[in-house]
Amino acid sequence: MSQDGRSRDGSAPDTSARSRASETSARSRARYNRIVRFATRVMISTWWFDLFLPRIGLARMSERGRTERLRRTARRFGVLAVELGGLMIKVGQFLSSRLDVLPPEVTSELEQLQDEVPAVPFAQIRALAEAELGVPLERAFARFDEVPVAAASLGQAHRARLAQDDADLAGFADVVVKVQRPGIDGIVETDLAALRTIADRLSRIRIVADRVDVPSLVEEFAATSREEVDYLHEGVNAERFEEELADGHRVAAPVVVWERTTRRVLTLSDVTAIKLNDVEALRAAGIDPTEVAQAFAEAMFEQLFGAGFFHADPHPGNVFVTPHAPDEQGRTWTLTFIDFGMMGQVPDTLRAGLRKIVIAVAARDGRGLVAGIQQIGVLLPSADTTELERALTALFARFGGMAFGELQSVDPREFRGFAEDFGEAMRELPVQLPENFLLIMRAVSLTSGVCSALDPAFNIWEAIDPYAQKLLREESRNVVTDAAKSMFSYAKTMVGLPPLVDSVATKIEGGALSVETPQIDRKLERLEGLLRRTIAAVVFAALVVGGALVFAAAPPFGIVLMSVSIVPLAFALRPGARRRPSGPGPRRR
Repeated sequence: MSQDGRSRDGSAPDTSARSRASETSARSRARYNRIVRFATRVMISTWWFDLFLPRIGLARMSERGRTERLRRTARRFGVLAVELGGLMIKVGQFLSSRLDVLPPEVTSELEQLQDEVPAVPFAQIRALAEAELGVPLERAFARFDEVPVAAASLGQAHRARLAQDDADLAGFADVVVKVQRPGIDGIVETDLAALRTIADRLSRIRIVADRVDVPSLVEEFAATSREEVDYLHEGVNAERFEEELADGHRVAAPVVVWERTTRRVLTLSDVTAIKLNDVEALRAAGIDPTEVAQAFAEAMFEQLFGAGFFHADPHPGNVFVTPHAPDEQGRTWTLTFIDFGMMGQVPDTLRAGLRKIVIAVAARDGRGLVAGIQQIGVLLPSADTTELERALTALFARFGGMAFGELQSVDPREFRGFAEDFGEAMRELPVQLPENFLLIMRAVSLTSGVCSALDPAFNIWEAIDPYAQKLLREESRNVVTDAAKSMFSYAKTMVGLPPLVDSVATKIEGGALSVETPQIDRKLERLEGLLRRTIAAVVFAALVVGGALVFAAAPPFGIVLMSVSIVPLAFALRPGARRRPSGPGPRRR
């Protein structure tokens, strides 16, 4: 530096920094504008073809070429998402599961959108990792592969080997190190700003605002995205998943190396094995893909409807099948989940509704399914669900017992007819999405798709059935518990009422209560008899209801309760009221 504070080349010392900041800001504005412009063009096109033309009597013109128009729009978004990276690929993956909102022509195109992008040059990865860890990579790791094993929109993963001291402490040496893409925080904020602008514009369109709260969906997506770029949060999720859901032989998870983990660098034990959907590799290892499909479905249903803490991105790249020697259960492989940046939680109230839905699906109960949908809050209480119940009943009646392979043989016109009826019923209903429901839909959609790829004969109904039966058994135990509580309450009433009646009768006989005329005196005597028979009737009802509820779980005990109920029934049906014998005592006034 020279004495006048300028650098040797004569420029101001912070010129390069300001230049880089200006360049970054310009790139962010260009990115923001490109996203918003694309969405605006789609909205204008949709308004013109789907709203304006039908209103002026040109519905046929609007319908002509609609399928190809939708597919073309979806493909263009896919190209945009791959070019921009960042959150755009995540947005496309989310939209691919929105079968309730988007037509199948769009979702089928978006399903092909994979989070695979060109890798960041290793020099940039090295610089970020060393800045985060505070030491050169050669000191942090005994080996660090420069070629990534995977490159995604938010970060990329490299295989490495821990230094000896860290390996001794962790108990293993081979690891996978996830490193964020440089500048990803700014890209995420730019993408979220663009999405908020789009959501605000959509919320001004009545037909959209009446059906879904788009701004709230964007905020939910924003919260999930920010968690996904915080590797400390992902590390905590990985540990929780391992503690609550990994049982050691059916489901497993990698171990976090906290000594080599920061907000932007995550080091995990290397659990790379056979990719979940690699059917040829599974068969070569002697593993039946059909069994893998069943186990994967069971594991996901347990997470979603049992634990209430679930992996929200279970695509084939995030689940491995790990072969091993036979364990105590004779199992020779384990499902190993990775990438816990996108996890969902199901509140107790929502889980109760989901359990109700599972039971209804297993029972092919259209009305029960609608009731479950209303309970979780997707449909507002004021919704008229008659047509939806009819559509779901028709769905179960026609397709409920069919496997995926059988569905392929069904006449496409039949699918189109049902889809039109179902879509029409859904469009007329006020819909809202409870918290985390978007993640639940994504998890269920991915689970169904992966299982069908592993086993073309996979039947989602049969996969749900064992879990539904388990839920039914649990509900049965709850009924028995409730019945026992009701019986205890009835017993307290039965024990407490007779002394109260005797106390009232004693007061009457002792003159503590007086009446004006003999007519009222006779009515009190009749009332006393009626009260005693009422108590007997209550006891009878308690024993019969309690016996009926308990019979399903404990038949002998239920039979005993219903048999004993005959005694209070006989007393309750005895004609006439027992009159108290007259005797000496204070004269009634």
